Amino acid sequence: MNDFLLSQVLVAIAIGFDLLSFQFKERQKIVACLFCAGVLISTHFALLEQWTAASLMGIATLRYLLSIFSTSSIFMYLFCLSSVVATALTFTGVTSIISCLGSTFQTIAAFQQNDRKLRQLMIVGTSFWLLHNYLIGSPTAVLMEVLFISSNLIGYYRYYYKKACSV
Repeated sequence: MNDFLLSQVLVAIAIGFDLLSFQFKERQKIVACLFCAGVLISTHFALLEQWTAASLMGIATLRYLLSIFSTSSIFMYLFCLSSVVATALTFTGVTSIISCLGSTFQTIAAFQQNDRKLRQLMIVGTSFWLLHNYLIGSPTAVLMEVLFISSNLIGYYRYYYKKACSV
């Protein structure tokens, strides 16, 4: 199996964790699923030799793991700074900037104590990753981001919009 095909298989598996993540209400369960997906996605980017994205997803994986236990703003700022440094060290152009923006929004999201705010910021960050994945030509990763946003919106509807309408 060549590296491209393997990268697409890993993202397909990550899709399962992403879809599952936002069907939970508890913040810790959401970020635990995102941690599992992050390991697979980071490997996907490494196989595609997209080093900024691979580095940022590696950082994201550690971020999700830590944010299960802490929502400290100090950690949030350290992970944002780490993302900027990783982007500077691996910079290859506009895709590096787009992935850094996505990572930054998702970092801020991961450290939100409120799952509603987490969901909102994740949509913004995921939109940047969707554009990034389109630009690098990873069709399964594009599908993953579309499904991730959809799952997030379904969860948001279930927990916030639907309840507000029935009150």
